[in-house]
Amino acid sequence: MQQWIFLSVAIISEVVATSALKASDGFSRLWPSLIVVAGYGAAFFFLSLTLKTIPVGVAYAIWAGAGIALIALISWLILGQTLDIPAIIGLLLIVAGVVVINVFSKSVSQ
Repeated sequence: MQQWIFLSVAIISEVVATSALKASDGFSRLWPSLIVVAGYGAAFFFLSLTLKTIPVGVAYAIWAGAGIALIALISWLILGQTLDIPAIIGLLLIVAGVVVINVFSKSVSQ
């Protein structure tokens, strides 16, 4: 159970860092830049803890897939990014892949 908490914190940290990346304006603004660096640092730290019990391919697939979907959602809700039907279908396929890995894969340590 602890590995899932670590993975969740890694995903949230990466999403926060990526969300602040645009606001950093090419690392020319201090506070958003510090959020980016701290967020990615925390994301990789907690991802490394996750890898003690979950195989790297599975953990990375979940981390990346969930991160992509959450960033797209935040970009749509907060930044006003438009998503067309192919983008929405692609995002749903990514989420479906993460669900399949979590529910059906025997590669994930419980």
